[in-house]
Amino acid sequence: MTDVITAISTIRWSEQPNCLWVEVETEAGLVGLGETYYNAGATESVIHDMAAPLLLGADPEARTLHWRNLFACSNFYGYAGAEMRAFSALDIALWDIAGRMLDRPIHALLGGAVHAGVPIYVTCADAGGYLDQQRSMTDPGGLAMELLASGITAMKVWPFDQFAPQIAFETTTGPAGWSAMGPPGSYLSSTDLAKGLSVVEQIRDAVGDSVEIIIEGHSRWDLNCALRILRALEPYDILWVEDIMQPDSVADLRRLAQETRVPQAVSERLFTRYRYREVLEAQAANVIMLDVAWTGGISEASRISDLADTFHLPVAPHDCTGPVTALANLHLCAAKTNIMTTEVVRGFVDGYYLDVLDKRLPVNGGRASVPAGPGLGAALRDDFRGRPGVSIRRTDIGLRT
Repeated sequence: MTDVITAISTIRWSEQPNCLWVEVETEAGLVGLGETYYNAGATESVIHDMAAPLLLGADPEARTLHWRNLFACSNFYGYAGAEMRAFSALDIALWDIAGRMLDRPIHALLGGAVHAGVPIYVTCADAGGYLDQQRSMTDPGGLAMELLASGITAMKVWPFDQFAPQIAFETTTGPAGWSAMGPPGSYLSSTDLAKGLSVVEQIRDAVGDSVEIIIEGHSRWDLNCALRILRALEPYDILWVEDIMQPDSVADLRRLAQETRVPQAVSERLFTRYRYREVLEAQAANVIMLDVAWTGGISEASRISDLADTFHLPVAPHDCTGPVTALANLHLCAAKTNIMTTEVVRGFVDGYYLDVLDKRLPVNGGRASVPAGPGLGAALRDDFRGRPGVSIRRTDIGLRT
């Protein structure tokens, strides 16, 4: 062992309160960058109170050992949630350090790029000056034509969420009056079903089959409503529907896959290869959707991708969150043969991502370039830590915070 981990810092920014960035420092002066999303305060505590004592003074290259030890310790009382988000961010940072040690990009360490570029799809969220979510409801055809003109050939919308039960509280994410949260609905009227379908119809009328349509469900419906929505969508050649119901029951997910002709993507909400194994063995998915910053970092995302490949299924990484996750996705996608596409929000790419990272995400139209440079190929901007609303917590090798 020629280098050791000497400090771990977490960075939060009030303008993006769900994001948590992590920097892992080594004695040799290397800094690896990681990221996760949601429950930033709880996740930050896991990193400093639970993970740091296991990592400080250890070999930064021992990623597999660290992943195993962190998972084993948390699995004693339940690993999912803040624990796995913390481990995911740390794992990404350790991969970044490994690439910087060897002066190689992460995708090279994963076996090398097998794609010249990565196809992307746009999630229609309101961000960075783009009102894509609002337009997807009021002018979906016009939005589809605009995206197509810019080279984007796949878009994700959620036209049925508005009819599901709503939780009445102010949200810090998403546009005013909209939330992706709420209990599942158990009734969808024929009138509301038709209104949701009209979004899809307007896109097809405007651009035909030139733009792929993806439906986000945000787990807003029970099984019967989910089946009704999917059966109504069958004539429209949907690329996939994701999380139309909560992904808690593999048996119910299998019913969706078997009783409708709309492909099912399952699911960014699942943590670790063990949950995906259950889904794959049950034939309950057509597309495997994972989140690198939630499910266990690049290490576990790589294992899940290979597992999906043994079932001859594609992977489509999730990212409606942060720039480091988006970069990690591109490295994973570059190195895996069974990648279908990856997610971006154009308002993030052209918006707050530029405030955080020192390089722009390499997205042009409907494709992303394979990232260059060592490790992730980007770092936090030099001026980011000094921005108003940025707070930093640090634990060093002496366990002082």
